[in-house]
Amino acid sequence: MDINNHTFAICAYEQSPYLQECIDSIINQSIKSAVICTTSTPNDYINDMCTQNNIPLYINHIKGGLASDWNYAYNKAETQLITLAHQDDVYDPDFLRQTLESLRKSRKPLIAFTNYYEIRDGKAITSNRLLRTKRRMCTPWRVRPFQASRFIGRRIFMFGNPICCPSVTLVKENLHSKKEMFNTEYKVNCDFLMWVESRDLPGEFVYCPHQLMGHRIHSESETTNRIADSTRSIEDLNILRMLSPEPLAKLIYKKYIKSQSSNILRDS
Repeated sequence: MDINNHTFAICAYEQSPYLQECIDSIINQSIKSAVICTTSTPNDYINDMCTQNNIPLYINHIKGGLASDWNYAYNKAETQLITLAHQDDVYDPDFLRQTLESLRKSRKPLIAFTNYYEIRDGKAITSNRLLRTKRRMCTPWRVRPFQASRFIGRRIFMFGNPICCPSVTLVKENLHSKKEMFNTEYKVNCDFLMWVESRDLPGEFVYCPHQLMGHRIHSESETTNRIADSTRSIEDLNILRMLSPEPLAKLIYKKYIKSQSSNILRDS
């Protein structure tokens, strides 16, 4: 595996006011990478943004939601290492450098992912109840032998998804050979399902505990909207049922959905 063979694939939609900030954070990485942009909602705004920043733009003509868009971006990236960047999020300058350093220490990485912070109303939130809970859940992955353990991974996922999707770098050659990495039947939790399924493969989940990217929480995000209409809760329960007996899955589900309230923005 060529450890420096990496692409940031930016998934863009509509006319996000945060897209340029995301692009700036990617092109200003301390280690340079290939960058592409994909969209299923082509418009002049995205096209002009990519032209101004000299980024190749690819149009996904299949209207299949998040999973379809991520599958498209994953397959358009020609490198073995791929980070699916969300248009509203930002990456610290050393995100890629530290991710690659973590990957170099791994024998057979499946994915690498970092700690993260939230961005709310333009401010970086480095700690709240949800972030602290997710960091505690990820603690076992700081122990190298546990990174390759299917048992440990599934025990962690029994209590929900602690991995922030845009912080993940996928290692194509060690993952499934199928082109549709993300299940299009899932509207929001296609990433959670993909982590659970990938943990059954031989290889390691490489965790970098440094806060190296900012995940933006705002009222127009797809995650916020899907939490509000209960789509995510339904998908959460379906996945938890794969990992635990029904009574335990329902008990964990009741506790888990309370944590999602931090992603729902209410008018003050």
